[in-house]
Amino acid sequence: MLDNKTKELIAIGASVSCNCHPCVKFHLDKAGKLGIEPQDIKEALKVGMMVRSGAAGEMDKLLSEVSGEPGIDIAGNCNGKQSCQ
Repeated sequence: MLDNKTKELIAIGASVSCNCHPCVKFHLDKAGKLGIEPQDIKEALKVGMMVRSGAAGEMDKLLSEVSGEPGIDIAGNCNGKQSCQ
Protein backbone atom coordinates (compact mmCIF):
# COMPACT_ATOMS: atom_id res chain seq x y z
CA MET A 1 0.00 0.00 0.00
CA LEU A 2 1.33 3.44 -0.94
CA ASP A 3 1.57 6.17 1.66
CA ASN A 4 -0.06 9.57 1.11
CA LYS A 5 3.24 11.26 0.22
CA THR A 6 3.94 8.77 -2.55
CA LYS A 7 0.39 9.01 -3.87
CA GLU A 8 0.60 12.79 -3.99
CA LEU A 9 3.94 12.76 -5.78
CA ILE A 10 2.46 10.38 -8.36
CA ALA A 11 -0.55 12.67 -8.72
CA ILE A 12 1.75 15.65 -9.34
CA GLY A 13 3.65 13.83 -12.07
CA ALA A 14 0.45 12.54 -13.65
CA SER A 15 -1.09 16.01 -13.60
CA VAL A 16 1.91 17.49 -15.36
CA SER A 17 2.04 14.72 -17.94
CA CYS A 18 -1.59 15.25 -18.94
CA ASN A 19 -1.33 19.07 -18.97
CA CYS A 20 -4.04 19.57 -16.35
CA HIS A 21 -3.41 23.04 -14.92
CA PRO A 22 -6.07 22.83 -12.17
CA CYS A 23 -4.81 19.38 -11.19
CA VAL A 24 -1.20 20.58 -10.89
CA LYS A 25 -2.25 23.50 -8.70
CA PHE A 26 -4.45 21.29 -6.53
CA HIS A 27 -1.81 18.61 -6.01
CA LEU A 28 1.00 21.09 -5.38
CA ASP A 29 -1.15 22.70 -2.69
CA LYS A 30 -1.98 19.34 -1.19
CA ALA A 31 1.70 18.30 -1.25
CA GLY A 32 2.57 21.46 0.67
CA LYS A 33 -0.08 20.70 3.28
CA LEU A 34 1.31 17.17 3.63
CA GLY A 35 4.77 18.62 4.28
CA ILE A 36 6.36 17.00 1.25
CA GLU A 37 9.91 18.28 0.72
CA PRO A 38 10.33 20.81 -2.11
CA GLN A 39 13.07 18.68 -3.67
CA ASP A 40 10.71 15.69 -3.87
CA ILE A 41 8.05 17.89 -5.47
CA LYS A 42 10.57 19.17 -8.02
CA GLU A 43 11.53 15.60 -8.86
CA ALA A 44 7.87 14.65 -9.42
CA LEU A 45 7.47 17.70 -11.67
CA LYS A 46 10.54 16.68 -13.69
CA VAL A 47 9.25 13.14 -14.13
CA GLY A 48 5.89 14.44 -15.31
CA MET A 49 7.64 16.75 -17.76
CA MET A 50 9.71 13.88 -19.16
CA VAL A 51 6.58 11.76 -19.68
CA ARG A 52 4.72 14.68 -21.28
CA SER A 53 7.68 15.42 -23.55
CA GLY A 54 7.94 11.80 -24.68
CA ALA A 55 4.22 11.62 -25.36
CA ALA A 56 4.31 14.89 -27.31
CA GLY A 57 7.20 13.63 -29.42
CA GLU A 58 5.30 10.48 -30.27
CA MET A 59 2.21 12.52 -31.18
CA ASP A 60 4.35 14.70 -33.47
CA LYS A 61 5.60 11.55 -35.24
CA LEU A 62 2.05 10.27 -35.66
CA LEU A 63 0.85 13.60 -37.03
CA SER A 64 3.72 13.66 -39.52
CA GLU A 65 2.80 10.14 -40.65
CA VAL A 66 -0.92 10.76 -41.06
CA SER A 67 -0.39 14.12 -42.78
CA GLY A 68 1.92 12.61 -45.36
CA GLU A 69 4.46 15.33 -44.54
CA PRO A 70 7.36 13.64 -42.75
CA GLY A 71 9.13 16.97 -42.24
CA ILE A 72 6.40 18.62 -40.16
CA ASP A 73 7.80 19.96 -36.93
CA ILE A 74 6.36 21.79 -33.97
CA ALA A 75 7.37 25.15 -35.43
CA GLY A 76 4.96 24.55 -38.29
CA ASN A 77 7.63 24.10 -40.95
CA CYS A 78 7.17 21.40 -43.58
CA ASN A 79 10.29 20.00 -45.15
CA GLY A 80 12.06 23.31 -44.66
CA LYS A 81 9.27 25.33 -46.31
CA GLN A 82 7.78 28.38 -44.62
CA SER A 83 4.28 26.93 -44.39
CA CYS A 84 2.51 23.59 -44.63
CA GLN A 85 -0.06 24.51 -47.27
